[in-house]
Amino acid sequence: MSPEAPAALLARELVTGLVRGGVRHVVLSPGSRSAPLAYALLAAHDAGWLRLHVRVDERVAGFLALGLARADGLPAAVVTTSGTAVANLHPAVLEAAHSGVPLVVLSADRPHELRRTGASQTTEQVGIFAGAPRWQADLPADTPPAATRQVLVRALAAATGARSGDPGPVHLNVAFRDPLVPAAPWQPGEPPAPREVVAHREPGGTVDVPAGGRTVVVAGDGAGPVAASVAETGGWPLLAEPTSGARTGPNAVPAYRLLLAGLGEEVERVLVLGHPTLSRPVSALLARPDVDVVVVAPTGAVWPDVAGTAGRVAGGARVVPGEADGEWLARWQRAGAAAEEVLAAHEELDGLGVARTVARAAVTAHAAGRPEVIVLGSSMTVRDWDLAVPALPQGLRLVANRGLAGIDGTLATASGFALATGGPVRAVVGDLTFLHDAGALLRGSLEEEVDLQVVLLNDRGGAIFATLEHGAPERAATFERVFGTPQEVDVAALCAGYGVRHRSVRSLAELAEVLAEPVTGRSVVEVALDRTGLRERRERLAARVGDVVAG
Repeated sequence: MSPEAPAALLARELVTGLVRGGVRHVVLSPGSRSAPLAYALLAAHDAGWLRLHVRVDERVAGFLALGLARADGLPAAVVTTSGTAVANLHPAVLEAAHSGVPLVVLSADRPHELRRTGASQTTEQVGIFAGAPRWQADLPADTPPAATRQVLVRALAAATGARSGDPGPVHLNVAFRDPLVPAAPWQPGEPPAPREVVAHREPGGTVDVPAGGRTVVVAGDGAGPVAASVAETGGWPLLAEPTSGARTGPNAVPAYRLLLAGLGEEVERVLVLGHPTLSRPVSALLARPDVDVVVVAPTGAVWPDVAGTAGRVAGGARVVPGEADGEWLARWQRAGAAAEEVLAAHEELDGLGVARTVARAAVTAHAAGRPEVIVLGSSMTVRDWDLAVPALPQGLRLVANRGLAGIDGTLATASGFALATGGPVRAVVGDLTFLHDAGALLRGSLEEEVDLQVVLLNDRGGAIFATLEHGAPERAATFERVFGTPQEVDVAALCAGYGVRHRSVRSLAELAEVLAEPVTGRSVVEVALDRTGLRERRERLAARVGDVVAG
């Protein structure tokens, strides 16, 4: 029997190291140079070591792995062949870097002697992601097993932030020399024992914040339930973004961004948790030099302080006794209740109405013990949810890719959540976000089905720009061509081509009926919207809220 190919041995050592380091999901985009890893991963999948998912589009594969890692917090890996395949992972790597997701990239490469020779599909893959990875290594084709194991341990520790407290993507560029096909099938046997790297961290880094005072808690993306707890302990209003994981409890203030024009002027101190990115009024509040800004950032070398006004940055916040000011919280709660009354009466078929309808369905399912994950598009959709949706039950999971707030990869991320959790997922997106990632609807005939329903708000263009300065009436002559970007895609035909069920709804009542049905398989619920006059309609709604709150 001929000896095993060095490429096959290196690939098996890599797969073993991934499993030993906690990787349970690997996404593979097929290619020739990555063949040794493909053979090893399939053997590991058949042996029950991990779950292998195959996607033909590398950008989809990257965001699918991102969703898998975000769903359970464990590192997930994505494997590509050489050349442009690697570059297509860059958006997912950047999102992982800015949102702290443990994503492991393994890019196959030509052996070192073929680099810079004009060999097919060969480029400079080392450092291709610039400064985004937390750690990266270039493994030659003759890397010995002991060195490979050492690299994997350090790579997984960096990805999970075990030593640094700063999780994120890592990149392993692996050179494979022919032959790329193993001499004999691999029989993995029992899974390898885990190898864990744990940092011993001394307690500390917590700032004491006296209760009371004219303080608000701003909870950005990923803040978690601790933000709600801090607000309730301190007796403070909670301004929580929908994907903060903190939009719950009596202190969560609905439509807070519309209230900042009045009550915001009286704020003296702000506690910031998570990554706030949605609201210009919140950004303006955090930029005020007369406000005491305290940033709570448990991990990471970068913390949210865009204006440079933070007086204190700490790993945690402890509320200590202080002078109570119950009327401060009560005023925010009354204003929020008044704003919510206006929004509750808003039953138009638009982004706000759809947000409230989907949220009500999710709350009902959650109460009935049928929890769903809601994945929001990072453009107009998440902002509509921020404005329209009141406090939610604890444990209802809303997520969005807010690290860089890109619209690419949203459907693939949602598919990753569905695969990792094994439960139903609803993705709520606009038409441009949908079209950016329509390829993620493709499922190979040998791949697992996902329970994913996409609620598509199709207003045939970029609605968010109408609400920004670009949509001002004096710029109407240029708006549609370079910002509105109208499109006339036949979504039903597109879904048919991908084997995805499609349904159109024409009213909020009809949408509610569809949402009451179980989420099974892949489906798209298309809601046709009209973005004509959107800017004016939102201005009138904000004015009504202002009038009611003032009264």
